Amino acid sequence: MNRILISLSLALLSGLLMSRAAKLLNLPAVTSYLVAGLLVGPYALNILTSSELAGLDVITNCALGFIAFLIGNEFRLEDLKAMGKKAFAIGIGQAVFTALLVDIGLMMLHFLMPTFISLSGAIVLGAIASATAPAATLMVVKQYKAHGPLTKLLLMVVAIDDAVGLVVFALSFGIATALESGAASLTSIIIEPALEIVATIILGSLMGLLMNRIEVFFHSRAKRLSVAVGFVILTVGLASMEFSVGSVHISFSLLLACMILGSIFCNICDASEELMDRADRWSSPLNILFFVISGASLQLDILAKPTVLLLGIIFIILRSSGKILGSYAFCKLNHCAKEISDNLGITLLPQAGVALGMAIQANALKNGNMIANVVLFAVLVYELVGPNLTKIALVKAHEIDLEEERKINTRVKNSEQVNKLSKSS
Repeated sequence: MNRILISLSLALLSGLLMSRAAKLLNLPAVTSYLVAGLLVGPYALNILTSSELAGLDVITNCALGFIAFLIGNEFRLEDLKAMGKKAFAIGIGQAVFTALLVDIGLMMLHFLMPTFISLSGAIVLGAIASATAPAATLMVVKQYKAHGPLTKLLLMVVAIDDAVGLVVFALSFGIATALESGAASLTSIIIEPALEIVATIILGSLMGLLMNRIEVFFHSRAKRLSVAVGFVILTVGLASMEFSVGSVHISFSLLLACMILGSIFCNICDASEELMDRADRWSSPLNILFFVISGASLQLDILAKPTVLLLGIIFIILRSSGKILGSYAFCKLNHCAKEISDNLGITLLPQAGVALGMAIQANALKNGNMIANVVLFAVLVYELVGPNLTKIALVKAHEIDLEEERKINTRVKNSEQVNKLSKSS
């Protein structure tokens, strides 16, 4: 216990210190947290060992829960009325387009080189390609205080993207399993994915309604924040449960459940705006730990496998093309402004937790280890370069004010110098 607490504190502090170095290089803080994770992880200083990382799921799950809860705040009714149809059309369209493009590309590779990748592996990798990492995107938006139509649409699309990705993966995984076993299962391909989405929507909605009922009994800001924290953690715990009814396996989507919790709550509670802001501040250290742990969990030994590297590069090219081209096409179809259609796809490149969860499930396939390694390599690349690409895209769309950021940094440096002078005198 003492060892874990010391390791976690060092991980948090290393992430914070590395973020200072990232400022000098004008890199997003997310990238610095991931690099800090690589440094304190098993492949460098080994402060966070492999055995310790295996037991830190509770922290990463809670962090994902709070990230999804805060993204739910973007689904206020006034926002949905303004751009809800557009967000759903673009979110679903680009995710499906990406999955199909990766599927087609990898299937062609399979028919040219059958031993390089299996048909089932190609289908599953296509589904995994559709998912985007909401955590990295949200952190960049928060750090640079990005605001505008692209940012608003991006946060909605990221949330929709993961819900679509879960459905596409469930369908693809069922088909891949059927191809390997030689028998198609209606239960695994249609019924179980549909039940997962329905059960998750019900869970998130009930938690949102119950949270609103309980929150009105408290009037102090601290206690209302405690209620919000308690309900997010409760929803994470319930969404992590799995059970079977006869031959039908029922599970939940943690991200979708917490997102719906936040969405329901922010639309029925008058004080939700302030409470969401407080929850955002409270969860900041948790988010830093999430990215440091994610960086430490990246397996650098896969870089020594030429086959994985080659397939990973092909996967990254196909997925990036799908996200950029798919977003551009569906933005144009929905008459979006040029700043949105030109830049949205780049902001959807980061990939992490959801994709890794899918890759772990894909281990059940015959070629599952190769799939997992390819996804790990892609996550390593996307998480290190994706946040900076998101920042660049938001700057190009004029939704990050770099001049304002420079003024803030200058004020901070000046105040630090004043403090040093006052201490020395």
